Amino acid sequence: MEEKSKAISGLKRGNYFTDSERHQIIQEMISCKCTKQEIWKKYTGEEEEHGQLLRWMRKLGYNTKLPTRRPNFVENNGVMARKNTVVASIGDSFENLQLKKRNLELESQLRDAEMKAVAFSTMIDIAEKEFNISIRKKVNTKPLKK
Repeated sequence: MEEKSKAISGLKRGNYFTDSERHQIIQEMISCKCTKQEIWKKYTGEEEEHGQLLRWMRKLGYNTKLPTRRPNFVENNGVMARKNTVVASIGDSFENLQLKKRNLELESQLRDAEMKAVAFSTMIDIAEKEFNISIRKKVNTKPLKK
């Protein structure tokens, strides 16, 4: 690891590395299981790499699915799983609340539509009695021939 870091002398900005230096940096990152930020700081002195190493890996044909980060919790996987289930149940309950709210809205719209239908039917009944005319279409009537 010391030899590889000596090969690239001095700190440079990310844009000024040659392809061979980029290969060397990526190989070191993969082999020593360091984080991208640690490698970036080692070679450039900058705190954040802003995805530059990933872009280099894509450009140079490396497998970007490789894990380039150390896990935070090795022993506490059960704790992490429990937190995920809590978040999932909160998400489910939020979806349930949204569905219940939508259901109430649709039920109120249905009641309004039923009340309108009754009001129109009553209005037609009153008009037929007052004006002595038939407004509703009679059942089993044949259309007029022209």
